[in-house]
Amino acid sequence: MSAAALGLGAVLVLGGCGTGTEGSGNVTLTVVATNYGDGIVKNSESYWNRVDTAFEAAHPGIQLDVSVYEPAEAEAQVAKMVAAGDPPDIAQIGNYADYAADGLLHPADDLLSIRVQANFLPNLVDAGTTGRAQYGLPFLASTRLLYVNKTLFDEAGLEPPTTWAELRNAAQVLDERGVKYPYALPLGPEEAQAETLQWLLGGGGGYTDDSGEYAIDSTRNIATLTWLRDRLVGDGLTGPVPPNRLNRKAALQAFVNGEAGMVSAPGALVREIERSVEPVAYEAVPMPGRTAGVTTATVGTSDWIAAFKHGGHATEIGTYLNFLYEDKNMVDLAGTYQLLPVTSSASASMRANATYEELWDGLDALGAAQLYPIGKPTWTDTSRSIQKTIGGAVLGRGNPGQVLGAIQRGAAAAEKVAEADTAAE
Repeated sequence: MSAAALGLGAVLVLGGCGTGTEGSGNVTLTVVATNYGDGIVKNSESYWNRVDTAFEAAHPGIQLDVSVYEPAEAEAQVAKMVAAGDPPDIAQIGNYADYAADGLLHPADDLLSIRVQANFLPNLVDAGTTGRAQYGLPFLASTRLLYVNKTLFDEAGLEPPTTWAELRNAAQVLDERGVKYPYALPLGPEEAQAETLQWLLGGGGGYTDDSGEYAIDSTRNIATLTWLRDRLVGDGLTGPVPPNRLNRKAALQAFVNGEAGMVSAPGALVREIERSVEPVAYEAVPMPGRTAGVTTATVGTSDWIAAFKHGGHATEIGTYLNFLYEDKNMVDLAGTYQLLPVTSSASASMRANATYEELWDGLDALGAAQLYPIGKPTWTDTSRSIQKTIGGAVLGRGNPGQVLGAIQRGAAAAEKVAEADTAAE
C-alpha cells in the first residue's frame, strides 16, 4: 500500500464543523486516519469526506475532525498526542495493544452494537483481543497469496507450485532461463515479519504456539529457515539482491516489471500491475507448504481502530463507529484500494459482486488467515527485532537457530516484564 509521502506539516485535515462548546449539545470527535491512496489512486481523504458528510447530516449533534496521515506518520502522530496527554478520540493505526495495556482504550463492548460486534470475522476478533477483552477493532485487512508470472511459467512449461519442492524446481528452471528473480524473497527491514511468517506457517510453525505463547525458535521454525538458506537462497534462486537487503516494495516492483517469476504479496499488488504500461500476466495461488496435500494458512494483516477514553465521548464514538462499519462504507473503502473488509456481511457482498472478482481469492482466504500476535503489547518490539535480524539467518553463513533464539529470548524477557507490570497494577 504505497503512498506519496506527506510530511506532518502537510497533514490532510477534514471535516470539523466547529469544536462545540460546553453545554451546547454538540460534540466534535477527533480522528487520526491512515492514507491508503497515492499519486494515482485517490487519497483516503475523499472517502472520509463522503462518510463524514453523510454521518454529520444524520447526526447533527456530532461533528468530525479527521486528520489523514501516511501510515508511519499516523502511528507517530498518535504516539505524540498520547505522550502530550491529549489523544484523539479515534485512531486508525497498525497497533492498539500498547495503549490497551496502559488502560487508555474503550473496549468494543462499550462502543459497538451487538450486531456490529458479531459481524467481525472471528479470527480478527481474536487478534483484536488482549486481556480477555476486545480493544482493537479491525478496519481493513489483506492476505498474502503467491503471484506467479504466467508468461514466464508458460514459456518454461511450468505450473504454479503446490509444495516447497515444486517451488524450488520452478525457481531452478526460471533461473536457468535467465529470470532475474526466480523467487523474490523480501526479508529486508521494511516488512520482513510478513514474509517470514508466511514461510513459518508453511513449515508447520509460526510466531506462537497453540497456547498463544511465543515459540519463535521452535524446531519447525529453525527447519524452515534452514531450508530457505540451503535450498533457495544458497542455490542462488532468489535474485541478485541478498534477502536481508531486499525490501517488500522492491520485490513487488520486480514482479510488476516482469523481472520476478514468483513473489508472495497482498492483493494490492494487482493495482500496481494494472497501472503499469505493459501489465504482466499473473496467477494468484495459495502459498505452498512443505508437505503435499496440506493447506497452508495465509498471513493476514489488518489495520485497527483504537478508541481512546480521554475525551469521555464513548456514546458519540460508538454512534460513529456503528455507522462506519455499515456495509456500504466498508465495501466502498475496501474496493477502492483493493483491500478486504473485516465484516462477514461486507465480505459476502463483495464475494457476490463480479466487480470485485480480483479480490475473491483474498476474501476466501481471510477467514482462516493467521495474523500477527498483535494483542501482545510486546509484539511491536518483537516485530522490529524480526525485521532487523531475520534476513541474516538465511544467508550463506547465517545460523537460523541463533537468530531465532535471540529473538525468542528478547520476546520472552519482554513478556515477563509486561506480566510483572500487570501484576503490580
